[in-house]
Amino acid sequence: MAADLRDFRAPIDLHTHSSVSDGTQSPDELVRAAAAAGLGTVALTDHDSTAGWADAGTAASEVGLTFIPGMELSTRYGWKSVHMLAYLFDPTDEPLAAELKRIRDARLSRAETMVARLGVDYDLTWDDVAAHTAPGATVGRPHIADALVARGVVPDRSAAFATLLHPRGGYYEPIYAPTPLDGVRLIRGAGGVPVLAHPATRGRDGIIQDVYLQRLIDSGLAGFELDHRENTDDGKVALREIAQRNGLVLTGSSDYHGAGKPNRLGENTTSPEALRRILDESSYLARATEAGPTAG
Repeated sequence: MAADLRDFRAPIDLHTHSSVSDGTQSPDELVRAAAAAGLGTVALTDHDSTAGWADAGTAASEVGLTFIPGMELSTRYGWKSVHMLAYLFDPTDEPLAAELKRIRDARLSRAETMVARLGVDYDLTWDDVAAHTAPGATVGRPHIADALVARGVVPDRSAAFATLLHPRGGYYEPIYAPTPLDGVRLIRGAGGVPVLAHPATRGRDGIIQDVYLQRLIDSGLAGFELDHRENTDDGKVALREIAQRNGLVLTGSSDYHGAGKPNRLGENTTSPEALRRILDESSYLARATEAGPTAG
């Protein structure tokens, strides 16, 4: 597989989610949907999990799509949740694997706490949430939202996140996550390539502070997900300026979740030049390529 990645085809979508995290399609279904949408290359970037890679890779081979193994790592900067896309890393790397287990365990206990709080005021149980969570999936607020929708408490996921599941909604529970700096170091330590996911959703002033952002860049941050429907125009201008000064990669992606969000496959895409840089920066891919076609 490693050698085949350099033969990728456009269009390229580097941010999608399956039912392994909070998407509504299995990895197999997602890849087939990507092919049907006309994509040539797709990355699966489930939250804090690589469990969908094997099925996605098999489906991609069957439909003639290039599959880029990825993940969306949860990190936290002060009170802000900061998502870090990770591409082409070693999933068996011990420090990263241990941190992912800690994050997933924390997600589970956090979800149980929130459901218990909601259950006091609404007709909602843990069994309701479990019914909307695929076996082995990383549990999160989207699964609680789906259970609330099924119970008729809210009309859709967006309404759930805007009200009951919002940090000011009265039922929210903070979640453990490493710092973005630790995230960058863990991803690079596993041979991967870290890219900040949708970093300008709160506008120019919502971007990570300059001094800390420079520390991320100096530690190996490869780039920004610039073209994303939630990034603001002024935020994108600021990100482009920072990227140009520091020689960073700029990507574009859909952040597709199936029926879980309105985002559509391929609504934003990554240039071939940007993907080539990501491939070149992955030391894990380089090792796998040198080891031969059976590696990885």
